[in-house]
Amino acid sequence: MNTNTNTRLRTPLVAAAAVALSAALAAPAIASTSARGAADHDATRRAVEAAVEAGVPGVTLTAKDAHGTWSATAGVGNLKTNKPRSPQDRYRVGSITKTFVATVLLQLEAEGRLSLDDKVEKWLPAVVRGHGHDGRAITLRQLLNHTSGVFNYTQDDTFARTYFLKDGFFKHRYDRKTPADLLAIAMSHKPNFAPGTSWSYSNTNYLLAAMVIEKATGHPYGDEIRDRVIDPLHLTGTSVPGTRVTVPQPSSRAYSKLAETTTGPTYDVATLNPAIAYGSGEMISDSADLDRFYSALLRGRLLPPQQLKEMKTTVTVDVEPNARYGLALIDRTLSCGVHVWGHDGGIHGSTSVAVTTEDGRHSLAFNFNGDWSGDSDAVIEAEFCGK
Repeated sequence: MNTNTNTRLRTPLVAAAAVALSAALAAPAIASTSARGAADHDATRRAVEAAVEAGVPGVTLTAKDAHGTWSATAGVGNLKTNKPRSPQDRYRVGSITKTFVATVLLQLEAEGRLSLDDKVEKWLPAVVRGHGHDGRAITLRQLLNHTSGVFNYTQDDTFARTYFLKDGFFKHRYDRKTPADLLAIAMSHKPNFAPGTSWSYSNTNYLLAAMVIEKATGHPYGDEIRDRVIDPLHLTGTSVPGTRVTVPQPSSRAYSKLAETTTGPTYDVATLNPAIAYGSGEMISDSADLDRFYSALLRGRLLPPQQLKEMKTTVTVDVEPNARYGLALIDRTLSCGVHVWGHDGGIHGSTSVAVTTEDGRHSLAFNFNGDWSGDSDAVIEAEFCGK
């Protein structure tokens, strides 16, 4: 779920942005395990340390390549007890959910049950209407690559004040919002542009994509993700929580400023009803599972060649010069020329990244348990470029 009023691909995607925690929290506690020796990941270790020094409460990270698996943690998972983060921590993955949703839609296409060129109207009659929105002009593909022009419901001012700022959050964090409720917010605004004429990140696109999965299969979209992706890959730390407000153990607390400023108190936001994110960002996972998922995806274990090619067909985005967007896959070109494919995710108190090389042989996933600080790009550059 992208919860920022600014469309970004690679920075923490939550409404508030803030600076470092107090100096007392700046010194990182690092732990690591490796199949080939921690020295091979010195640059990644330094980037993780820097994130904690910049104010992230704690980091959990796992990388996997031909030499084995390496995990590291830094900082703390609980500011009250100073309990460290764990390599096995489960966390809210926000918009990384979108890749799971797109994968299921592409599987349905491969089975001949739908086409990405279908109009949204075919599957959701009269649902995308209002203030110029028209599902008869929008394809499923345009939902998945954010070229639909559909307004992003999380950018609605009232929604943002209600769920992303302190007073509203603590009053409404357990609200039960249905997909229809969220879609109504989007339809109360004009579209960002005519379908296919530009690009703009919109959580509403994946709200609709999840609804299409349910219409096409007759099952909750989360059940389809479980049956088609989670269980076949044995992703034991991954779930679609629905309205469950807690993150299963092992897990850490999650922290936010819940403000538009970069200073002020830090709040524990670990418990909330993730249904406000639905198919755009409600899932929970851990770093090892995310490595396994993206590696399997890029290696063709989840999609036939034609559907994987469609997923990797990218469009230009106007917010990141070195990134292009496919069907819930971001293609980043790093400073050393390496391409990595994956997605970022942000939701209250949680900033996550999962990427892998095109051959799926070198994967990285990590989580900051704070949403206002830390350089996730630096961690990616460190792991794949050694700097």
